[in-house]
Amino acid sequence: MIRIGLFVICTLFFLRFSWSCLKNPGTHGFYRFFVFEGLLLLVLLNHPYWFSSPFSPVHILSWLLLLISVFLITQSLLMLKKRGGYAERESMPENHYFENTVNVVEDGIYKYIRHPMYSSLLFLGWGAFLKDIRLLTLVLVLFVTLFLVAAARVEEHENIRFFGVSYKEYMKRSRMFVPWLV
Repeated sequence: MIRIGLFVICTLFFLRFSWSCLKNPGTHGFYRFFVFEGLLLLVLLNHPYWFSSPFSPVHILSWLLLLISVFLITQSLLMLKKRGGYAERESMPENHYFENTVNVVEDGIYKYIRHPMYSSLLFLGWGAFLKDIRLLTLVLVLFVTLFLVAAARVEEHENIRFFGVSYKEYMKRSRMFVPWLV
């Protein structure tokens, strides 16, 4: 019953956060909402198993992925604040203020990964999935992964429209989610 209550409360928060994006399926925020919902379900479904067998190899890998997730979100927010700048984007009213950077950030974690916040969510999803591997949670983590890719691709098109050639060049020098891989 508590998990259902948490799901409803968090979903209401995500709806509030994503409301303007949900009206426009052409924005990255539209897909991000479904990522949040999938992650919420994964965490709530697997929560009872987070501390069962915490030192098993699968749980150690899970904890490692979760720690990487925390590192990525922390580093990305710090770099955006330090190097991103801010300006209102009339062409993208759905964006939140922290998304409206005026500079292509290429320092720190952004030197290697174009979407470290999405990478953080990706690692969170797979880390939560490994806590209790079942068909339902596998479907959820694959759903989250597909919607993260969709959100990133849409955001890249938005960034190309806003930043132009400099973002295209940046895309050639960096990976979408994981350095040296994807």
